[in-house]
Amino acid sequence: MIRATTFAGKTVAVFGLGGSGIAAAQSLVAGGAQVICWDDGEAGRARAEAAALEVCDLKAADWSKISSLVLAPGVPLTHPRPHWTVELAKGRNVEIIGDVEIFARERAAHAPDAPFIAITGTNGKSTTTALTAHLLSHLGFDVQMGGNIGRAILTLEPPAPNRIHVVEMSSYQIDLTPTLSPSIAVLLNITPDHIDRHGTLAHYAAVKERLLADADACAVGIDDSLTASAANRVSPSERLYAFTAGQGARAIPRLYAIGQSLFVHELAGAYASSEQIASLEAIGSLRGRHNVQNALAALTAIRALDDLATAGKAALRNMNDAGEKTVWLPPRLADGLQSFPGLPHRLEQVGRAGRVLFINDSKATNAEATEKALASFDGGIHWIAGGQPKSGGIASLETLFPRIAKAYLIGAAEAEFAETLQGKVAYERCGTLQTALAMAAGDAAASDAAEPVVLLSPACASFDQFKNFEDRGDAFRQMAQEIVGKGGDECR
Repeated sequence: MIRATTFAGKTVAVFGLGGSGIAAAQSLVAGGAQVICWDDGEAGRARAEAAALEVCDLKAADWSKISSLVLAPGVPLTHPRPHWTVELAKGRNVEIIGDVEIFARERAAHAPDAPFIAITGTNGKSTTTALTAHLLSHLGFDVQMGGNIGRAILTLEPPAPNRIHVVEMSSYQIDLTPTLSPSIAVLLNITPDHIDRHGTLAHYAAVKERLLADADACAVGIDDSLTASAANRVSPSERLYAFTAGQGARAIPRLYAIGQSLFVHELAGAYASSEQIASLEAIGSLRGRHNVQNALAALTAIRALDDLATAGKAALRNMNDAGEKTVWLPPRLADGLQSFPGLPHRLEQVGRAGRVLFINDSKATNAEATEKALASFDGGIHWIAGGQPKSGGIASLETLFPRIAKAYLIGAAEAEFAETLQGKVAYERCGTLQTALAMAAGDAAASDAAEPVVLLSPACASFDQFKNFEDRGDAFRQMAQEIVGKGGDECR
């Protein structure tokens, strides 16, 4: 646990008592603060009481004694309207922060040069965070991963020399971290999202870009107009490490891709060189064009970290006793890419029965996410889709319909999806995931494709039949592995 010693002797209010809220309260108490907690939900308050934290209705609290309000990232700060705790705090000039701000202050006070990589973007940030942490662990470093993925940041080990924190950050968390100053800020991409919480796309993009403002180095993807513009505003330009999954002009140090092959482009005075680092061609956990961008982002962050360590700007042992590099080691990084297990429910390869490959992409809860999945396979796709529909449907996927051998529709979206597919893609209305998987597995085994794929990529929320997308993906994985365990009998 990170003890929030910079708040010692202060009274701090914590609102939102999920995992990060409870961790923040415990960190503050351990650091010597007086903490009062509240949550609009009874379950949250019960969790706090079970953790021996003081629970107090903040509407009745004496705000003149409160120095800070620590807000859970899911609580509205500005849109659609500020939460009542936000209005109370602003009315009394009480600062409003999040748990990552507590981390940032502890790092600044006790280990300002401790390596800290902060990663954001509309899509791919969880995979990039996990991959960056995996690669650095593969190199032998002490890596702490958390934030918007896995563990709450304040449950991690504290910042220290030779310990690297790799932290995923949502736009909500950035909004609540005014003194954010990572060693390396990674900005993957920006597309419209969370507009209900930010009001406009411009404001959402500005919040994401704030991650770059005080970073020692900025790894920025330049494959969309908003991040390309953000890259152009990085000053001084020496802080910028751009990366692209396309083939743009390489006028500055960056990483880039040609197809599935990843390259580093270096400048040394008047000289430039390019070197291939790795190919993702045969790495199942990193299949798809979107994972090219994710891999480039992780490698670019590590390339930047190497430069910071060499320059003495990151407290990281960058040479071993033999004077050899320990961070930027392309052959070992290529090995690390090969061993990356991927994340559950994101194009997760869950098994193979004969020629039939089973892929769990339950995280794909909208058409934009499913587009990436369908584009990751050349054809022979037996696509399981449906659930609780979202606005827009699947009409935007029509250019990828030729890759689909057959669709197997489930849940509340059955009728809507069937109407979209009519006359374009063969389909079955299956009702349940179990029925869809059995039919898809049998049809895939009987197909002429060299490597037929049974792909769960629903393009829908899961709440009509499952608790969440994880529950849906777990069910698919279990049933698919039962088929694999029987030697693919159900595929015949």
